[in-house]
Amino acid sequence: MAPMQAPPSGRVAFIGAGHVGATAAYAMMLRALFREIVLVDSNAALAAAEAADLTDANALARPARIWAGSYEDAATADIAVVTAGAASHGSETRLSLASRSAVIVEDCVKHLADAGFAGVLVIASNPVDLMTMIAIRYAGLPRHRVIGTGTLLDTSRLKQSLSAALDLSAGAIDGYVLGEHGDSEVAAFSTVRIGGQPLGDFIDTGSPLDLPALGEHVRDAGYRIVTGKGFTSFGVATAIVRICEAVVRDERSVLPVTAWIEHGYGMRDICLSLPCIVGAGGTERVLFPALDADEEAALRASAAKLTEAFATLDSDKGHQGSGIR
Repeated sequence: MAPMQAPPSGRVAFIGAGHVGATAAYAMMLRALFREIVLVDSNAALAAAEAADLTDANALARPARIWAGSYEDAATADIAVVTAGAASHGSETRLSLASRSAVIVEDCVKHLADAGFAGVLVIASNPVDLMTMIAIRYAGLPRHRVIGTGTLLDTSRLKQSLSAALDLSAGAIDGYVLGEHGDSEVAAFSTVRIGGQPLGDFIDTGSPLDLPALGEHVRDAGYRIVTGKGFTSFGVATAIVRICEAVVRDERSVLPVTAWIEHGYGMRDICLSLPCIVGAGGTERVLFPALDADEEAALRASAAKLTEAFATLDSDKGHQGSGIR
């Protein structure tokens, strides 16, 4: 018999009330997924101000209680979203943030665990794949209940780019960006389907797409946004809401998110993005789509890069081995 689960509280907690946390809380309020939204931040004045601003907006939306709270408030949430972390600047890579973000994410997750949080943990802090591994280590939760936002946003960017190039609705395009949410991500064009047709069969042979250039455009989208406005917020906030929606509604939707990969494609014991069935239990199953040889090799290279980065991060922190539970 499956273990009994606590009834849903109708509460979501955001750990971090910066640009991403506040934007995601606003989007969550508009989607009316939760009756209660609590913001937790080391800057209590910021969390209180954002909560007050959101409460003003909520007067014109569906009723919800929104407040700045504590880790004890977050402990009874169905979902806790960690957005706290180091901010990137200009062309600084996501992996270069690892040591700074790791300290912050570890502290946040430990506080959640100490407060008794037992829900689903969503990680949005960059570099998200490594921070998901950090969260798994300290959350005291089964691995499948810790989800990183991963390449859900990158996949959305891929669909938007193909939509513009092919003069199609983005919703008509299926396909994935896999691996690291970062410079080694893999735009898996072999997974793209339009009306059931592979991309190569759909494209007019008289005007072929430059797929490598399109993949690079998708990969570098975040850098372009950061260069222009200093941060990204709307895209990742929407990805956060989509993941939370799949969990709270037990949709069992297939989303490309960061999950624990025990083995597959020659990889082992790593967190990166693959299509996952996402429902009330978190990542309830990891899927392994058929890739072409070059894509599979690129995915293994992405995993190797993350493994090396995590080992370096562990070494810097004085840990022995990954210690992932």
